[in-house]
Amino acid sequence: MNEKRSEQSGNARVGVRAKGGSLAPGSVVGDGRYRLLAQFGIDERAGAHLWRARDGQLRRDVALTLLVGDSADAESARLARKTLERAAHAAKFDHDGVARVLDVLSLGNGIASSEGLLGIVVTEWTKGTDLIDLVAEHPVAPLPAARMVEKLAEAVERAHHTGLVLGLDHPQRLRMTTDGTLRLAFPGPLPDATLRDDVKAIGAVLYLLLTGRWALPGGPAAIPAAPHAPNGRLVAPRSLQPQVPVELSSLAVRTIEDGGHAGIRTSAAILRALEMAAEAEERTQLIQAQAAAGVKTEDDGTIWTTKRPIKDKARRRKLALGVTVLVVAAVGILAWLGMLAISFFQNDPTSGPAINVAAPTATAAPPPNQAPPPPASPTGQAIGAPVAPAGISVFNPDGDGDNTSRANKTIDGDPTSFWRTDQYNQQFPTIKKGVGLIANFTGQINLAKVTIAADSPGTTVEIRVADSPHPDLASTRVVGTATLNGATTDVTLQQPQRTQYVIVWITQLAHAAGKYQSQIGELTFLPAQ
Repeated sequence: MNEKRSEQSGNARVGVRAKGGSLAPGSVVGDGRYRLLAQFGIDERAGAHLWRARDGQLRRDVALTLLVGDSADAESARLARKTLERAAHAAKFDHDGVARVLDVLSLGNGIASSEGLLGIVVTEWTKGTDLIDLVAEHPVAPLPAARMVEKLAEAVERAHHTGLVLGLDHPQRLRMTTDGTLRLAFPGPLPDATLRDDVKAIGAVLYLLLTGRWALPGGPAAIPAAPHAPNGRLVAPRSLQPQVPVELSSLAVRTIEDGGHAGIRTSAAILRALEMAAEAEERTQLIQAQAAAGVKTEDDGTIWTTKRPIKDKARRRKLALGVTVLVVAAVGILAWLGMLAISFFQNDPTSGPAINVAAPTATAAPPPNQAPPPPASPTGQAIGAPVAPAGISVFNPDGDGDNTSRANKTIDGDPTSFWRTDQYNQQFPTIKKGVGLIANFTGQINLAKVTIAADSPGTTVEIRVADSPHPDLASTRVVGTATLNGATTDVTLQQPQRTQYVIVWITQLAHAAGKYQSQIGELTFLPAQ
């Protein structure tokens, strides 16, 4: 039933394009061997038409990737040959996440010149659901989405070990199988596709499942394109769907974007991150289910059920009497100890006035009307009065903003109001390199010290300076570091820095109860005099 709906929607959605006008249900291709049944998509980048067909010789359904083009165009013919060569190499690859390549036909070798085709990739048919139909009504829940993509990531990892590029960077080439995993149903990588393109495609598929939007160029018109922020960065899935966990949201963005050292560039890395994110989401759902059922979980993993207290009046009276006796006894003991102390000091004949044994100091006190000198930096330069920023915002080059609406709480003069990071299941840099705040001033200041009021012991921060309000992390400069410990922490720069943009960058989060999260109450910026 799902398959029939997919075929019908595929025909209505894609239609027949002019350059493949001879392709229609009922037509035969491949020297009359394959009868076309239903079209499931078009990859416009390669002129690849994706069809379900019937193999008349072996009497079975197959998937056809038909390369449509003009055989007289030498460049089109060359690109088609490159795609066919890559598909032929994939015929030796065996994995459940990729449909098995059965045959590769080229012009003059299984394809007649009258068919208007440059090549055909024949693969086994994948039963299941069209990926576009899967997200047509609503996005997929985070945990199923992570599990669905894992099989695809495993296939990419194994293929890359053999040097193969799979070419799964188009959603209509993928289908969900009957066992709930994703599969590359129409292999045929683009001539210039790289290993990196496969990795980015995994992130794009995860993004599609979580949001219903496609984040790579060249996607089908049936799927809305993913939005981008004014600075050009991809909007995180969590911003579109708040129920998406931070780990999965960041994983999708970091895999798609080329974020330098912050990006995920290998299939092995994304597979490990997917497994950890899925396990974390499973634990979260288990805890939520236990809480809904009246089950509590201790930090050591022990599970116990709460019971309504027994209303035993006699037992309660005995307990109250015992508590009263203990309180009276404690008060009596304290009074007796107090009397002993008073008696001791009153009867000591040798007691006298306190003697000052401190050595005299050579430093004279300042005159009554002279203010003490201002504090100095390690270089001996005096530090001036605090300078208030013109504004402050969350700095997150990975694309996910943590609690962006509360960033201004760190400069409102009230240490009891605070900005807090998202709560993470893994410490930085497992999911992303870090997160922070960027303060901007009306003009350049000669920054000498930053004071951080925060109740997040163990948080490691870097003070960075930047040359623009929206910098990449790699373009910023580290000028001071500290580990927060206590109510306030001073980060004094070795040398004052002239800058208009100051970043407080968190590289390690505070750890409590198996979670990772930090908060900042107030930031004070002090220049050199």
